[in-house]
Amino acid sequence: MVREICKDPAVLQKISAPATYLDLPAAMDLRDTLSAHSEECVGMAANMIGVLKRIIVVSIGRSSLLMFNPEVLQTRDPFEMDEGCLSIDGIRRVTRYREIEVSYQDIMMKKRRETFHHITAQAILHEIDHLNGILI
Repeated sequence: MVREICKDPAVLQKISAPATYLDLPAAMDLRDTLSAHSEECVGMAANMIGVLKRIIVVSIGRSSLLMFNPEVLQTRDPFEMDEGCLSIDGIRRVTRYREIEVSYQDIMMKKRRETFHHITAQAILHEIDHLNGILI
């Protein structure tokens, strides 16, 4: 189900709780909502649809990757860039990394560890900021 994008700073600035398999319906809604906004964004965090759980989804090519409880393990090659967000107005300058290593649980709650690059790395970092209550 496509959900409305949350723009309430009181919700967006809260730290999200760990996700479990019981949060799978919210994850599916998050993926549907990202798909509905594919022209304007490449990733979403669950708090962007009002769900304070550690779930993100990012577009990778024509598919999407759901991540439960993602944590950044390592970053490489920092750079400055301007970012926007569906949840807040305007563009802000941020530091991102061209390569990151992330641990997370997949849709089957299996632990994974992967390295991501460029736009995918940037999107994952942006969405993990959301989970930590950080607005760009």
